[in-house]
Amino acid sequence: VQLQASGGGLVQAGGSLKLSCAASGPTFSNYVMGWFRQAPGKEREFVAAIRWSGPATYLTDSVQGRFTISRDNAKNTVYLQMNVLKAEDTAVYYCAAARAPWSERFVHYWGKGTLVTVSS
Repeated sequence: VQLQASGGGLVQAGGSLKLSCAASGPTFSNYVMGWFRQAPGKEREFVAAIRWSGPATYLTDSVQGRFTISRDNAKNTVYLQMNVLKAEDTAVYYCAAARAPWSERFVHYWGKGTLVTVSS
């Protein structure tokens, strides 16, 4: 499974960004697709996840109501729409393919990170 993340950048607090993660490989549809992030000086943390089928999505509490995860099965792409961004959302964001959401111990594949910087 190969994961190609894009969409990071610099944005002012209160603004929006949309991250994309394109998946490829023969078995990527077997995995839960997720986003993790690592802020400077902090451990990597779970942000959001979605399966390739069904309506279920998973969001960590700190981004509930601000972030939305979605997918386009035709494009094999998962998106993370980030609204009302805060300085504390500044981090390197990683796309991941996992056996289950919530924890990186379930992650089997990582994409390269994309940096999101929120200026206050």
